[in-house]
Amino acid sequence: MQELSEALMSSPDENGDSVKLESSQSLKGKNAAMVLCWLLGNGCLFAWNGMLTSQDYYVTLFPKYHTARVLTLVYQPFALGTLSILAYNEAKINTRRRNLIGYILFFISSTAVLVIDFASSGKGGLGSFIGICIASAAFGTADAHVQGGMTGDLSLMCPEFIQSFLAGMAASGAITSSLRFLTKAAFENSKNGLRKGAIMFLTLSAMYELLCVLLYAYVFGKLPIVKYYRAKAASEGARTVVADLAAGGIQTEHAKAENGSRQLERLSNKELLLQNIDYAIDLFLIYVLTLSIFPGFLFEDTGSHSLGQWYSLVLVAAYNVSDLIGRYIPVVERIKLESRKGIMAASIGRFILIPAFYFTAKHGDQGWMIMLTSFLGLTNGYLTICIFTEAPSGYKGPEQNALGNLLVVCLLVGIFSGVVLDWMWLIGKGW
Repeated sequence: MQELSEALMSSPDENGDSVKLESSQSLKGKNAAMVLCWLLGNGCLFAWNGMLTSQDYYVTLFPKYHTARVLTLVYQPFALGTLSILAYNEAKINTRRRNLIGYILFFISSTAVLVIDFASSGKGGLGSFIGICIASAAFGTADAHVQGGMTGDLSLMCPEFIQSFLAGMAASGAITSSLRFLTKAAFENSKNGLRKGAIMFLTLSAMYELLCVLLYAYVFGKLPIVKYYRAKAASEGARTVVADLAAGGIQTEHAKAENGSRQLERLSNKELLLQNIDYAIDLFLIYVLTLSIFPGFLFEDTGSHSLGQWYSLVLVAAYNVSDLIGRYIPVVERIKLESRKGIMAASIGRFILIPAFYFTAKHGDQGWMIMLTSFLGLTNGYLTICIFTEAPSGYKGPEQNALGNLLVVCLLVGIFSGVVLDWMWLIGKGW
């Protein structure tokens, strides 16, 4: 309890109740925490985006299997199913163990993709494709552990942390696209250059996931500001942060006993979902639209243009960069959308992009398609940040953690639905 008392300061309010006050000592390390949140968010999708941006290699390796669509379709059920189970039991789950399992699984899966390629000597075949699909399922399972666990954990801290984490997730797409351009260009004129570039790129992905394991295990939880917010959540009855606090040198056994009844006073998951049903619907609508277009439609249905084999990579890069930019726009408070009705209207209004993409693919040139793809990413990132930074405000630590998990579930339901609907673009084309 001594460490917990140092992390939190108390003073009586007008009713004589104890109020937690933030001390300058306990809030040190905010900038470092934001950087780490960004890096960890990057690691949440770095390996998966690495596989997506290597689709030019996999399309060549497995020309009959619609890899851009199939791998995403394999990924999403495992992500959604695992996250649904974890979100239902979030109040009892050790968040530290959950996040570490996720990042370690990302590293193992990334390494497995390389092993499969080396074992087949880059010749493809059904066996290799099944192995890649298994790795994709493992990525989905890892994503469910990390994305839900980190979002829930950071939701009980300051909004800047969740914004940095989500921006890092978007940055993973922009960074992987940039790296893929470099590796593709570096080996473009060499023998078997497409495979060499993909292997180098996938190796970098595996190394980065290992870095995330080390950062989360040994650095993030020891920052004073992170200790403060986790101690604050523990004082409000959260049990999910106990292992992280212990790793940071704070023991909370007495706090757990004193606040056991307070855990029972928190809103149930059903109550939280009903109070935030509009945010849940917004996230579903945002991601069902985005994933019905990205990446499958962009890789397979936009026709041939002067950019040739680079065209699909340029479109993916345009989406990823604009998504990243969109996640930083709400940092400027004046242009951050806080109205719940406004967010709903914007989420519904984005569906005008479906006919826009359809007619542009048929009659437009590549400049219009790049512009549309950029707008798709910009609105996706902007609205995501507006929702995740606004929704947790006004709730206690345990409720914020639960709400963060629930919103990620709604996001993944939207992604899964979008991935399924993406196949509708193939109707009438001959499968």
